[in-house]
Amino acid sequence: MTTPLLSVENLSVAYKEGDHHTRVTHEVSFDIAPGEVVALVGESGSGKTTTAQAVIGLLPENGRIEQGAIRLNGEDISKWSSKRLDAIRGSQISLIPQDPTSSLNPVKTIGAQVGEILRIHGDRDGKVIAARVAELLARVGLSDPELRARQYPHELSGGMKQRVLIAIAIALKPQLIIADEPTSALDVTVQRRILDLIDELRRENNTAVLLVTHDLGVAADRADRIVVLQGGHIQETGEAKALLIAPQSPYAQRLLADAPSLSTTAFREPRPGGGDAIVVDGLVHEYGLGRKKSFRAVDGLSFSVKRGTTHAIVGESGSGKTTTVRDVVGFGRPTSGQIRIDGTDIASLKGDALRQFRRKIQLVYQNPFSSLDPRQTVFSIVEEPLVNFSGLDAGARAKKVNDLLERVGLPEALRKRRPRALSGGQRQRVAIARALVLDPEVVVLDEAVSALDVTVQAQILKLLDDLQRELGLTYLFVSHDLAVVRQISDTVSVLQDGRQVETGTVEEVFLRPQSAYTRELIDAIPGKRSLALA
Repeated sequence: MTTPLLSVENLSVAYKEGDHHTRVTHEVSFDIAPGEVVALVGESGSGKTTTAQAVIGLLPENGRIEQGAIRLNGEDISKWSSKRLDAIRGSQISLIPQDPTSSLNPVKTIGAQVGEILRIHGDRDGKVIAARVAELLARVGLSDPELRARQYPHELSGGMKQRVLIAIAIALKPQLIIADEPTSALDVTVQRRILDLIDELRRENNTAVLLVTHDLGVAADRADRIVVLQGGHIQETGEAKALLIAPQSPYAQRLLADAPSLSTTAFREPRPGGGDAIVVDGLVHEYGLGRKKSFRAVDGLSFSVKRGTTHAIVGESGSGKTTTVRDVVGFGRPTSGQIRIDGTDIASLKGDALRQFRRKIQLVYQNPFSSLDPRQTVFSIVEEPLVNFSGLDAGARAKKVNDLLERVGLPEALRKRRPRALSGGQRQRVAIARALVLDPEVVVLDEAVSALDVTVQAQILKLLDDLQRELGLTYLFVSHDLAVVRQISDTVSVLQDGRQVETGTVEEVFLRPQSAYTRELIDAIPGKRSLALA
């Protein structure tokens, strides 16, 4: 048997809260061999990131290892000082963090930040460093590396910034790379390219990878072995193929059942639609760039949505999804074209007429924490639209709010809490309740489940499905996650660079895509390996 490069043995980590420490991981153990990919999977709070931070010695100030060992090439590094660990960070263990935007220094050039790891570990010749930086940027697939080295982070896309972080991580050819949710903020095609790159680099240098992810599809495609964590405890561990085919623990079974990308159910049953609830005809939206220049964000988009059905808009960042949504709900004014909601041309509405129209169409944002007033209670947040629009007395408002909160699965005990005291899934239920309290006909869901763990995501999707059946709601569902679209939508429009490259029923588009771009999006859905095994 190959000697483990990394052995984590009975690792327990605690965080200080007030005057006591609370354990968040409990006797976690696993090994990683050279060249092997081991995935840590689980929901938020499962202990994935804490375990990874402990391995590289980057726990927060209030965190400490209470017991266990972390052996790198047989030597226990769990009690090493930060200064001693600095000598192996980058050279033997490297980290690819989750968020490239917050991980790069906005006031330093890309070249300076990649070159820093080389200087820290002894390189002093500026010309040699510049040449190595260009070589690394080219190696991770960035075009014109000399130009990229002179640019700042804000001048690069999310995928390009993630490639910069990978360049930093591989600069010294470490034995182990810790990839902490390295693609969770990226479009599906960019995600695949980044994961392919990590895989290629792993094979070249026999580098081991500890992959931290909540995405079972990613783990299914990329890992040799999977470690399933829940509440800081290992629920199951084993060879990826065996675990995916026959998970033993109830928690692993639930994770696999809830993952849209691993679903064996192809498409949902079609909804019987009525007349058109939404008609978008020839929508064009241009943004002025100064000096009589403009940028066309949406170019001639047309689609219609039947009452009681769900239409998805999919595409990568910059495809025009958000601009379309803002125009549909009346926050933006299109350059040309027409948008009709229940027969009303919204461009003709102004002032109070537009304000009253917004009762018919409501928006649920991606991030429920930033879209909810942190000063208000759950009850007040949901009640506020009734105060502003309904004319109901306090008793009637209270009954409607409580009935609706019960319908979306928020118990009475939570109704006096503020958003910060709720989980992500609970906050999204509040946002949905607020959107429904005025009895709208259309609900626009802008990446409304993309920030949620897979099991919470499954609960919210079921809630949306139930509400649609009960209330006859029409959904416009905006997403970059095609696995979720396949599960919840009846029809779909695929956008690329502001243009609609494909539209039709979800089944038609997924099974018989006509455009190369749509085929690329569908092919990039993670979890293909698991589905091939099923």
